[in-house]
Amino acid sequence: MPFFSTQILPPRRRFMTCMTMIAAAFVPASCLTLATTPLLAEDWREFRGPGGQGQSQASDLPTSWGAEQHIRWKSAIAGKGWSSPIIDEGRIFLTTAVPSEETPPERQSLRAMCLDAATGKILWDKEVFSKSMSDAKNHTKNSFASPTPITDGKHIFVHFGPDGTACLDRDGETVWSNAALNYNPQHGAGGSPIFADNLLVFHSDGATDPFIVALERDGGAVAWKTARPEMPDPKFSFATPLLLEAEGRRQLVSPASHMVCSYAPDSGEELWRVRYPNKWSVVPRPVFSHGLVFVCTGYDGPAELLAIRPTGLGDVTETHIAWKTDDNVPHNPSPVVVGDAIYLVADNGIASCRDVATGTLHWRQRLGGNFSSSLVHAGGRLYIISEQGVCTVFAADPSAYKELGTSDMGEQALASLAPAEGAIFLRTEGHLYRIE
Repeated sequence: MPFFSTQILPPRRRFMTCMTMIAAAFVPASCLTLATTPLLAEDWREFRGPGGQGQSQASDLPTSWGAEQHIRWKSAIAGKGWSSPIIDEGRIFLTTAVPSEETPPERQSLRAMCLDAATGKILWDKEVFSKSMSDAKNHTKNSFASPTPITDGKHIFVHFGPDGTACLDRDGETVWSNAALNYNPQHGAGGSPIFADNLLVFHSDGATDPFIVALERDGGAVAWKTARPEMPDPKFSFATPLLLEAEGRRQLVSPASHMVCSYAPDSGEELWRVRYPNKWSVVPRPVFSHGLVFVCTGYDGPAELLAIRPTGLGDVTETHIAWKTDDNVPHNPSPVVVGDAIYLVADNGIASCRDVATGTLHWRQRLGGNFSSSLVHAGGRLYIISEQGVCTVFAADPSAYKELGTSDMGEQALASLAPAEGAIFLRTEGHLYRIE
């Protein structure tokens, strides 16, 4: 049976899939991706949504909200986790880490949760792995449940870095688990898994011997594992790869410390690399538009934004960078491209807009606060929430910064917003909200 057979999909998904197949019969092959995308755009099934680039088809989301306005429901979430919520077929999936009751806690229960998207009711909450605290290390801003889950509509894949990766069914039952990929993440896990056909791919960029790995989606076995090129210390990073196609070649663009590499999705063979020496702890997910892949580098000092032509072979540092800047580039929030402009919000709250093709600065504006979450675009508006819990909405307009609204959630927030079902799903330190 094909992996995406309509026989195993829920009723609404079967209808949508059949309609897609019917539409495909009347659409030229070159247009299929564009023609079918809106049918599946309602859900938000991975970190940064469909395509992994922070783009939503929603057009009627609110620009501000409060305790008595636009809040459909608010649900308490136990433990601590900075994974972003994903939404599929009326269900929300997320992860959390709940400490044991000793003082100090001796273990963390690494859990997956499912909530009803209409009501916020918790449908199930199950332990997937257990983590001893005897040798646990984590950054003060991180959690033991920071990578965002991903779903194909039938299974939910949860990832806790070196503590394990698992596949669950929609009722929370474990289909398979793999806890054999041990490494030292230095500050805890951060990068999220992605799909590459029948593979589940993620970074394991630890303090020593960093690598990228692909697991078989149907059983969890290692399909390929590729060591990062030789690099100086520090070696650790926390990015999420991006699957793209450029000039007919599919590739995984994979930021690491000191360089970004491109790999063949089926084998893990390196295709090209661009070096950015002495930049490490790389976090933002790349974006791809206008034939360029945009990569933000890391610490120390100012991060750089590189616009790279992803078409070469080998070391293309000197030949394939179209433009770059180190002016107000984020260390943590991922950027977004809308039209001919790329929008960024730096960790210190300075938003900026640049021309995609040339890097020319259109405008910059201080939002206030500190930021770790990533930008989301919906209906010509850009949404982002600060670490202090203030969500800012501004227009995707290259001519000038135009603020449309702000909302203070009153809690710390590092997870990114997830638009789906005509609503915004927003995670704070202790709660999950549905806003519409």
